[in-house]
Amino acid sequence: MTAIEQTEAARPRGTRLPRRARRNQLLGAAQEVFVAQGYHAAAMDDIAERAGVSKPVLYQHFPGKLDLYLALLDQHCESLLQSVRTALASTTDNKLRVAATMDAYFAYVENEGGAFRLVFESDLTNEAAVRERVDRVTLQCAEAICEVIAEDTGLPRDEAMLLAVGLGGYSQVVARYWLASGSTVPRDKAVELLTSLAWRGIAGFPLHGTEGH
Repeated sequence: MTAIEQTEAARPRGTRLPRRARRNQLLGAAQEVFVAQGYHAAAMDDIAERAGVSKPVLYQHFPGKLDLYLALLDQHCESLLQSVRTALASTTDNKLRVAATMDAYFAYVENEGGAFRLVFESDLTNEAAVRERVDRVTLQCAEAICEVIAEDTGLPRDEAMLLAVGLGGYSQVVARYWLASGSTVPRDKAVELLTSLAWRGIAGFPLHGTEGH
């Protein structure tokens, strides 16, 4: 029994959820359906059934399937961005900062109920509104990393941004491979390995105003 089904089973018959709670319930059901079936194969009927509501109730909150998908995408793009920002702010030790950022991507891929597929593996990237959101969160994460690199190394922003895009892309691609391949390498060990590789490169740029790290 899913969490949604357990919640519905525990609720006395005839009770109504507050609007925000109902919206969150519908988003949770939609995430399960979209992750399992992809956008094109998913139907509003499937989502309503998964949520245990009628289609009119679903349409009261979301006028169409794309609106529902975009609401989910906004939610999970924001989750990734906040995770990266939190990791960058978690320490002033740059090696630990790299490790924390790597782990943020691994945690996102591992713990978001498959929602990373909506961001990184969507079957709807030909839709302008989806592509814009995916590109925006990729850019925002890179900009957050770029700020730290530029401040600490004194590199021109354009150069720091290239490094930041590389680090972010490297992190999410390897994290997705690690999950999809069923790797036997524990998450903490995987993060340690990738941090070691990335740190060997980024540590070659001395701290701004110093002769080294």
